[in-house]
Amino acid sequence: MTKEQIYSTSTEPLLDTPFPSFVLSPNGTLVHENISHLDYISKETKELIGKSIHDTLFSEVGDDVIETILTGSVALCLHNIPLSLKGQSSKICTLYTKPTVFLNEQAISVLCIPNEEVRLMDEEQQHLVDLKNGIHQSFMTVTLDQDGFITQTNQQFLTASHWTPKRVIGKTLWQLFPQNPESEKVVLEIWKTLQNGQVWQGEVEQLTKDEQLYWVHLTAIPMMGQTSEKNEFLLIERNITKEKKIQFQLEKIAYIDTETGMMNVHRLEQIIGEMIEEDRHFSFVYLSIDKFYTIKDLHDGVAGNSLIVEFTKRMKMYFQDSTMARINESEFVVITPLPEWFTQGFLNYLQQNPIYSGNVAVPLSLSGGITRFPEDQMTFSQLMKASLATIASVRSAGGDSIVSLSKSSHAALNRRSIVEKRLLLALDQKNLHVLYQPQVDLKSGNITAVEALVRWDDEEIGAVSPDELIPIAEETGLINNIGSFMLEKACEQAVLWKNAGHAIKVSINSSVREFRDKNMAKSILETLERTGCPANLLQIEITEKFALEAEAETGIIKQMRALEKEGIVFVLDDFGTGYGSFRYMQLLPISILKIDQTFIHSLKSKKNQQLVNGMVQLGKSMNLTVVAEGVETEEQMQFLTSIGCDFIQGYFVSKPSSTEEISSLLL
Repeated sequence: MTKEQIYSTSTEPLLDTPFPSFVLSPNGTLVHENISHLDYISKETKELIGKSIHDTLFSEVGDDVIETILTGSVALCLHNIPLSLKGQSSKICTLYTKPTVFLNEQAISVLCIPNEEVRLMDEEQQHLVDLKNGIHQSFMTVTLDQDGFITQTNQQFLTASHWTPKRVIGKTLWQLFPQNPESEKVVLEIWKTLQNGQVWQGEVEQLTKDEQLYWVHLTAIPMMGQTSEKNEFLLIERNITKEKKIQFQLEKIAYIDTETGMMNVHRLEQIIGEMIEEDRHFSFVYLSIDKFYTIKDLHDGVAGNSLIVEFTKRMKMYFQDSTMARINESEFVVITPLPEWFTQGFLNYLQQNPIYSGNVAVPLSLSGGITRFPEDQMTFSQLMKASLATIASVRSAGGDSIVSLSKSSHAALNRRSIVEKRLLLALDQKNLHVLYQPQVDLKSGNITAVEALVRWDDEEIGAVSPDELIPIAEETGLINNIGSFMLEKACEQAVLWKNAGHAIKVSINSSVREFRDKNMAKSILETLERTGCPANLLQIEITEKFALEAEAETGIIKQMRALEKEGIVFVLDDFGTGYGSFRYMQLLPISILKIDQTFIHSLKSKKNQQLVNGMVQLGKSMNLTVVAEGVETEEQMQFLTSIGCDFIQGYFVSKPSSTEEISSLLL
């Protein structure tokens, strides 16, 4: 028998390689070896020939890998395969296998190159090899050719995906993922990114051989060759299935109301955001149980279940196939395409299917609001605001009704929302400005004071009147910012007029919210000192509502008296339009009384003339200076002079004007 008959060309080099190499029969028995000169193999040569490699050299290798080696029809390269050593450890090798012929029989040649035996003369290249080996040992890896076909994987990937090398080699990238539109979109994005020579990273859901889903964090890296045919792509994956399961459990806890099984407001906001992005039309139905806590106290045990559980059972029965959420203890939202008449029919349904406490039906009353997207509102925040405004309107009318606001009401809410956003921007950019309306002394005819009035002309929404601006600023808490701005400007202007020889007092409007800040008085005095403005040139106007609330808060009264002591004058604005109690006039340091313009505009009536005269005399009896605002005609001015009014303010004297216009009136 010649050498050529005994060995094939592919097995002959095994005699010369310095690395462990051997020939296997198709059943896994070792029939030829070149390992006797290496001392780290666990068995002597004579103990290995004729033995199964599964029990000797590859005792730590999985059955699927051994099967791949024995049945492979092409040459294979398998990374990070443990080769059994003496004792309890193993050596990590790269295996090169190839079908061959040995002693005229079919066989498999195997070459094992220990990872640490590979050294390159170029240190930088060696670092790259070490890095690659580290990646293969630490992560699941898959190598793709330029067309997206799998050419190589490591053991970690095979274990997680349940594939064998024989089965997975030659599959495409797309076959690793679930067959649904969402996954197909992600895979297409990954492939396009790689084709553009860029790295893709993200969390993706993949599919095992037996069609089980698992999650990985994927980094897809292009490895560009000298030609496009030599391009390869490396997928580096970390199994995050356990983390995802924990995340989903936490999200369920975070997003689901445990008592009712409904989603909570946080999840609702996400759902609404997705529906808005997809431009899906729907009705946002906000339901609130009237007098809930009173009912809960009276009917504590409702047929073994809570009142809320019974109520939500009826919601789910009536609004089938609609999305429902629990906002708080007694308020709910239904997202539905159903018409308004059907939604309103829920009240009748509750009457026909009452909740019983014992043998007594619980008298449930609902206040509800219907807001449509996109006809009425455009964002989740706007939908919520419109709903709360609708609920307030229903409750003020007696409750137990589900209604929708008019188009004009929604338009007003939309504008209010825009004003709030633009106001924040205006304060940041200092786009507010100040106009001044003069007050004339009826005895001397001289201008002795002005009222500082905030004005805002926004480039997007146009002019915003004080009547619109101030209530919004108070509700949003921005009134403090506006107040600080107005105080600064008023003090600076009073100093300019004083230096020009005009001791003009400047009035600013203030809110009770500002004075609830315990440092308000200190802040005002610091502004006076910083601007060099004498305290007697500053007047602070407050409303009757302010006065009534301040009456019950000693902290506010204390601050007002501290400012009065320094020379600042307090003005009671809009007198006659607020509250009937005059007790605050005894408690608060008020020096000036301003009669509201609504009374001045109706002075043609004899009855109103008597009323205004009474106001003036009341002020005089309390040693208060009386100012009438809203004076527009000569007749009004003459009447006010005749009854002893001290000052007038209004268009008859001047409209709110710039500092230059006021200065020209002082000459």
